Amino acid sequence: VNGIKSKDSKSGDSNDAIGDRLNREEAQARIEKFKKEIEEEIRRRLVADRGRKAMAKTLRKPLPEDIDVMHASREEMVQLKHAVAPLARKLASRLAMRRRHKRKGPLDWRATMRASLAMGGVPAEPKFKHPRQAKPDIVILSDISGSVASFARFTLQLVYALSGQFSKVRSFVFIDGIDEVTSFFETSDDVMHALHRINTEADVMWLDGHSDYGHAFTEFLGRWPDAIGARTSVLILGDARNNYHATQSWVLEEIAQKAKHLYWLNPEPKAYWGSGDSVVGEYGSFCDGVHEVRTLRQLEKFVGSLD
Repeated sequence: VNGIKSKDSKSGDSNDAIGDRLNREEAQARIEKFKKEIEEEIRRRLVADRGRKAMAKTLRKPLPEDIDVMHASREEMVQLKHAVAPLARKLASRLAMRRRHKRKGPLDWRATMRASLAMGGVPAEPKFKHPRQAKPDIVILSDISGSVASFARFTLQLVYALSGQFSKVRSFVFIDGIDEVTSFFETSDDVMHALHRINTEADVMWLDGHSDYGHAFTEFLGRWPDAIGARTSVLILGDARNNYHATQSWVLEEIAQKAKHLYWLNPEPKAYWGSGDSVVGEYGSFCDGVHEVRTLRQLEKFVGSLD
């Protein structure tokens, strides 16, 4: 490939801009052709080695909602970005419909008796009270260290696309330190710009820049004690790999006592939970649910269950 580039760059007229451009385009076309020939040869040899049926199953591309976010290629990451918006619209519709269905309250005797007058005093159609269904508050605590950064980005993107279905959304990101980034989303209509600001402006480094859940949780509770109330659902995003630091699990127990719900979303396969420096078992004992969420389909299933 480098040989093709070198050869074509020497053959072009350095003073002729158009000629240089044509040479570059020709070189790029030849490189792409060469790549395709290599792919075809690899595919041919794999088919010869494994058989057509096995290779057809291996080479079948997954749907965007089934792509493992933690191991997505650049091309798959683009597909995932495009898939978030329609997924958010579908979930918003589902959450709104479910909230409407939950509004049927206790029997309204007065309304039932008034309606019965048109039926000769027979209460044929019971009437019910319709209490106002309060939208939940959401607090997100998200590990944005390198190992789970892509998962955190897509989860934050989806939750903020659904922000109209929640009363309030507050977001905090951490590595070994923690910072609130709610304002990044509130001051911009572009979620991707807000995510870029998180990467460049959030103060999440405390000591060595390696995940320390215990210290991050302790600092969160100390700096923002009013962030969690009786209507708050807390979502923790991360793999719970604590680099053998102190877990400070008492903090999570206190968060669970203050919140309406506490959920943990883990992008790691369940088979790895509890291995090495994973403390998901200890933290999970204080949660209402610990969910494996590695794909948009799994994320959709979880968000659709929030109340």
